[in-house]
Amino acid sequence: MKIARVDAIQPETPGSPPDWRTQLGQIIVRVQTDDGLTGWGVGGGGRACIHVAETVLRDLLVGADPSDVEGLHAAMFDHTSFYGRKGLVIMAISGVDLALWDIRGKRLNRHVAQLLNPEVEFGRGIPTYCTVFDDDEAETAFTAGHVAIKLHVERFGDDPDVSAIVSLVSRTRERLGPTAQIMVDAFARWTLQTSLEVADAIAPFQIEWLEEPMLPDRLGDYRELAKQSPIKIAGGEHEYTAGGFRELIDLGVHHILQPDINWCGGMTTLVEVYRLAKDAGLQVCPHRGSEPFSIAAIASIDPTPLAESPRRWFRCLTGMPDDRGVGTQLQPGIGFGVDVSEQVKIAFENHAD
Repeated sequence: MKIARVDAIQPETPGSPPDWRTQLGQIIVRVQTDDGLTGWGVGGGGRACIHVAETVLRDLLVGADPSDVEGLHAAMFDHTSFYGRKGLVIMAISGVDLALWDIRGKRLNRHVAQLLNPEVEFGRGIPTYCTVFDDDEAETAFTAGHVAIKLHVERFGDDPDVSAIVSLVSRTRERLGPTAQIMVDAFARWTLQTSLEVADAIAPFQIEWLEEPMLPDRLGDYRELAKQSPIKIAGGEHEYTAGGFRELIDLGVHHILQPDINWCGGMTTLVEVYRLAKDAGLQVCPHRGSEPFSIAAIASIDPTPLAESPRRWFRCLTGMPDDRGVGTQLQPGIGFGVDVSEQVKIAFENHAD
């Protein structure tokens, strides 16, 4: 068995955010073998990463044995290391890596989660949290059964009125009651001083974590924030490779790591992040964990599983959870148990032409 083809497309995603997540949108990667297997993966980076996948990665992989997933992952990283240690190239590698894991599962007639843990339980309920943008969304999500609510506060800007954020958190706590878990996500808008002011002000409301309050490369500030904050600091959504997460751990900048499997390097990287976090005594809570790729790891190897609600605008795969539902489960299947929509299949046919 050898890899015969590597290609990718950027599917249409109506309703996606009007920012880099659309401009450099999600891509679907297809890897095919010479004996008829097809693996599907999702990466990021739009047309730039399609080019990377269909040139340097394709030329490296075609003719290789797809069963050596970890070896191919290392080879892709080494092959692109002069220009791709972080960012777009790793987003492309993520999609390819997931497609290779999908092929591995299909070859062995097993779900990827079973490859990670043969004792994994299908159908076991996995608690979820919902990211919300206003008071009504928060109450609706918690009433429906999510165990936790994450308040997205980007709308308060770079220099927010701290009292307004306190008011939001206070109202949310009052409406949801003492048992609800509440988190706050600043979307990297603040300074160290603002982050500390907000953390101190909302700590009395029993906040689980403050997520990504500053830009990801401000590691010195994050280290100071992690030392002083009365609330746990979460981040890593925009970090890449196991080496990148090892640096975050060594510097002590986050209490909770949030890798995105479609961006950070794929399943091979996510498994290594879990191992590093276990050794360091840290929690991992993958970004958008309810989606079909991350849930395989969460269900099989996470000691404290908690899955974030899925992207409502990414609907080109079968096997995506219903965003109106609460809680999630690992569904039986082989590989990742996903397929692509008919629209995507047609797009690949046209792309091949």
